[in-house]
Amino acid sequence: MIARATQPITAQEPRPAPGGRLVDLFEYGLDAPICLTWELTYACNLSCAHCLSSSGRRDPRELTTAEAKAVIDEMEAMQVFYVNIGGGEPTVRPDFFELLDYATAHHVGVKFSTNGVQITPEVARRLAANDYVDVQISLDGATPEVNDAVRGAGSYDTALRAMHNLADAGMKNFKLSVVCTRHNIPQMDEFKSIADQYGAQLRLTRLRPSGRGADVWDELHPTPAQQRELYDWLVAHGDQVLTGDSFFHLSAYGKALPGLNLCGAGRVVCLIDPIGDVYACPFAIHDDFLAGNVRQEGGFARVWRESELFLDLREPQTGGACASCSFYDTCKGGCMAAKFFTGLPLDGPDPECVRGYGEQLLAQRDQGSGSLPKPSGDHSHRTAPARRQGPVDVALTRRPDLDRPPVSACDENPLAGLSSA
Repeated sequence: MIARATQPITAQEPRPAPGGRLVDLFEYGLDAPICLTWELTYACNLSCAHCLSSSGRRDPRELTTAEAKAVIDEMEAMQVFYVNIGGGEPTVRPDFFELLDYATAHHVGVKFSTNGVQITPEVARRLAANDYVDVQISLDGATPEVNDAVRGAGSYDTALRAMHNLADAGMKNFKLSVVCTRHNIPQMDEFKSIADQYGAQLRLTRLRPSGRGADVWDELHPTPAQQRELYDWLVAHGDQVLTGDSFFHLSAYGKALPGLNLCGAGRVVCLIDPIGDVYACPFAIHDDFLAGNVRQEGGFARVWRESELFLDLREPQTGGACASCSFYDTCKGGCMAAKFFTGLPLDGPDPECVRGYGEQLLAQRDQGSGSLPKPSGDHSHRTAPARRQGPVDVALTRRPDLDRPPVSACDENPLAGLSSA
């Protein structure tokens, strides 16, 4: 059942009439998120150059197993459809499979992202047997050269091995998840071929200047010509490729892309981080977008329904400087997080605005002032240089009920669940 709009409807801003566009209802916010992102841990054995949560080291304050189960109980009561579990590498929590099983037993579907290090044949069979679990394997290059330059040496082979194991286990339509960069935009057809080879579905997401991604955004984000190339490719293949709300800024080229062409932050989606902080957007881990903490009285439900930040986000947006643009109703001004971390005003154009307005503002910003906003926490490995491209050692503990082979140091991606020292 779809959650109801939370905002009281005023005479000035009536709720969209029944039978209208669902996206118009979403703008007012729902009384429960359709889905939410939950980073179970910041621990990770990789130091991906573009990691949006600056993951690497575990935060000792992360939610306990009991606290995590209490959050799942709230999700069940709120009728949350499913949760996107990430990190860090979620499988590095020793209770990952316990929490996964608890969630699905309590009617909360689980989609988790992983570099595939723990997807052995045994684990793949276990996952394939659960109809309420979906797996996203992260791969950011269709060749080892492109992928490993961003994610770390050996990560390409790890991801393909995981997909092979999932396919052999009979798991259908798991996801091959790609962050689009200027180095892999020319590889879209190859990504699609890899996904088809393993019976997976291709999922493309936008590179945001969040976390460590802010350090490499200038050199990794697609060029204007590549944005057009990606848009044309998505128009041709959109019915076979998942994009979520990643590329609604590209709709200003003319035709709206499939998916939610709207910023869902605080309206239909949000983020819970490893210590229980709730942010409006998975790509905006900054105090300006912090709505509360699940450990507070009233838990997650109260944060979602009563947070002043979320209530403000659910107010009708004016469009600011973009309101006069004839494409505003299509692109809605673009991505809040992308604007914030590039130092642009939130009511202005997206830095990758396809009409070029973002580039103009970026040029003015570069001539002018001070430092750009930084994420609220940096969990990167202390021993890693700012743009480390190789793997990082993380001690992983085995679950006693699963006979896993030893794990090599270069085998993990930012979203699954095991244990770190």
